[in-house]
Formats: sequence, structure tokens, C-alpha cells
Amino acid sequence: MNVEYHKWFSPNLNKEMELKVYGHYGKPLVIFPCQDGRFYDAENFGMIASISHFIQAGKVKVFALDGIDFESWTNQSMHPYDRGFRYNQYQKYFTDEVTPFIRNHCHNPELKFIATGASMGAYHAANFFFKFPLIFDGLIALSGVYELKMFVGDYYDDFVYFNSPLHFLPNLNDENTLNLYRQSKIIICCGQGAWEDEMLENTYALKTILESKNIPAWVDIWGNDVNHDWPWWNKQLPYFLDKIL
Repeated sequence: MNVEYHKWFSPNLNKEMELKVYGHYGKPLVIFPCQDGRFYDAENFGMIASISHFIQAGKVKVFALDGIDFESWTNQSMHPYDRGFRYNQYQKYFTDEVTPFIRNHCHNPELKFIATGASMGAYHAANFFFKFPLIFDGLIALSGVYELKMFVGDYYDDFVYFNSPLHFLPNLNDENTLNLYRQSKIIICCGQGAWEDEMLENTYALKTILESKNIPAWVDIWGNDVNHDWPWWNKQLPYFLDKIL
């Protein structure tokens, strides 16, 4: 398997950012890390191995991103406004730096990606998918939360609103944007086992919103034995990749 490591100084974040690329050809699959996670977690926790047959067959080319949760939503020492401001800088890093990098790497300036991640990575994947439908046309969100209450409590401002799919989607009525969602492939999955309660509640809430907007989505609820942990996510991602591709 072709594996590449890349690092560059991000002007949007004013720091060096790292990522890894797996594969030589295929649909770009962007993996966002779990809470406070790093770009190497998908490999270290077995997720890359779990989808290696898709990578080696040239069906997907994986881009495992670094995260800055510890500088944004999860940093309790920062005011929520500052956390939101920093998260928006991360979004600019993705749209202005990572997106051109991926498209150049795949030799296609208009290529769209699949977003995926587990836990808080699923939050990032869903948030980016719904905010940037000109960049993404696929989503596989595993055990995610889709609002920010667990991180900012009752605090509320535009950063919180526009980065919480459960908040901004109900008020989104632009048919051009909604049609882009409807033309995409959306998979939302959650287990019913340990540590999944809040994620399960958010998953059902997102399902209700998507249905109200006539946005097709496969919302798949797994069993009571399915916990909020890597062994299950490493079973879910290849299962859903097989369907979405």
C-alpha cells in the first residue's frame, strides 16, 4: 500500500499541520480524528487495516487529517467564543489548504470527497459535509454528536449555531443546497451499547431533520452490544464503504 506523510505550515492556523495519505487511486475518503485525536489514530487503532482491501483495490484514497479539538471545542480553559473562532480557522485550513491538496493529489480540480469519522470525528465529518456540499458528496458518520452542548453547555452564539447541524439544518431552506444533499450518499450509524446514549439521541434527532427535508439517508442503529469504541467502528466503516461505493 502506498503511504505518504505530509506536513506544512498552515497560514490559517499559524502552526504546522500533518496528515497521512493511504493508497494510489480512488474516491477520496477524508477521516476526521476522534476527540483530541491525531492524524495517525486511524492507522494506530486499526481503521486503516480494516479498509485496506478498498485502498489496495484503488477504490478509495484515504486522507487522515490532524485535529485541533484541544485548541477549540474541548478546551475548557478557553471562552466558548474563542473556541468557535479557532474552529472556524480549522475549517478555513480544510477548505483553503487541504481541499486543494487532495484535489491536486488526485489530479482532479473538481473532485468531491466522502467524509467519515467516529465519535467527535463523526461530528466533524457531518458538520463539514453539511456546510460544504460543493466539496463533499458522501458521509459515513459513526457514533457522532451533532450539536455542541456537551462542550459549551448552554452558551450560544453564531459559532455554536453554524457548527451544530441539529441547529442550522432545520432552518436551511435553500433548494440548491438541499438538492446537493439529496444527490449525495449519507450514512449515519450508532450503536446502543455502552457510552452511546447521547450519540444515539443525536442520531435520532438528525434522522428526524433529514426526513423533514426529504433528504435520503441511511440511518442504521446497531445492537445493544455495540459500544462506543474502535473495534465496532472498525467493523462499521468497511461494511458501509462496501455499500456506498
